[in-house]
Amino acid sequence: METNPWAWYTDAEVFRREDERIFRRSWQYVAHAGELPGPGTFLTGRAGLTPVVLTRGGDGGLNAFLNVCRHRGFPVAEGSGRRETLQCGYHGWTYGLDGSLRAAPRSDRETGFDRAELGLRRVQVDAWGPFLFVNPSLEAPPLAETLRDLPERVAAAGVDVDTLEFRLRSEWESEANWKLACENFLECYHCQIAHPGFSAMMDVSPDAYLLEAGPTYSTQLAALRPDGVNAYDPAGEVERGQFHFVWPSLAINIVPGRPNLSIGPVLPVSPSRTYRFLDYFFAPGADEAWIEDLLAFDNQVGAEDTVLVEGVQRGVSAGGLESGRLLPRSEVLIADFQQRVAAALAV
Repeated sequence: METNPWAWYTDAEVFRREDERIFRRSWQYVAHAGELPGPGTFLTGRAGLTPVVLTRGGDGGLNAFLNVCRHRGFPVAEGSGRRETLQCGYHGWTYGLDGSLRAAPRSDRETGFDRAELGLRRVQVDAWGPFLFVNPSLEAPPLAETLRDLPERVAAAGVDVDTLEFRLRSEWESEANWKLACENFLECYHCQIAHPGFSAMMDVSPDAYLLEAGPTYSTQLAALRPDGVNAYDPAGEVERGQFHFVWPSLAINIVPGRPNLSIGPVLPVSPSRTYRFLDYFFAPGADEAWIEDLLAFDNQVGAEDTVLVEGVQRGVSAGGLESGRLLPRSEVLIADFQQRVAAALAV
């Protein structure tokens, strides 16, 4: 099976169309609820290339807007924190946490200036447990239609997301197209060669490592090797690994052991650069040494993956070949992902 053209991993126009036709129309994880602990708090993030700001108004209600001033386009917020208003740092236009334009210097000198028409542009916002999602499209179906039965599957695995406690956010960038990072996540064909620690612990044989494609998300299920060499203690309520991928670029990881979950998007930066973060959550009272061992294990796998995707980016950028080949059984989730990308670009 032939891959999508390798030029799609380097071309600036393809990159622009992906942002317009994929990321601006999709639900994407941006933060956890603990970052907005009460009225008057805000945080900033991205949905693809689209900057967003989330706020909790005086009534505690959750709002989300484009982080773009209606005047000249400068951001109205940076980072996160607590404040009563959002203010553009360019000309001082000031907005309420409900998005309404409160003040615009010298606007009283202009005829026909209507503040009511110049509030921040809203985006959709919704939550699954503590996980906050945004969608730049106001016409998109609700988040529940993207998640489908994923919350129930996570709960059945022994993870109650409503009781999890946030531990840390890990952030990094790689010199690779965002699609290569997604495709790397979507198969374990490479695990035996590239992830010796993971493969020593998990059964990555094709009959044991299960791949499931779905309408809006895919799943990989990994059992522990009965004779495995464990990088951390896998005993606990979670009996096997679950690795979910929610279109277009969200990774959710649950590994065997005590209740745990990491979640984070693959975000495009340029045709050849990607930003990623993972938010890690654990059950209350989880043993500190156990958490440190699990994080070391995960960091090692992540470092190995970065080497892989950066190597592939150099290969697809070389120009010697037009495309590659996929193994339809071992790389069925990549095939599904590439078909979705092709369909979006064809619209």
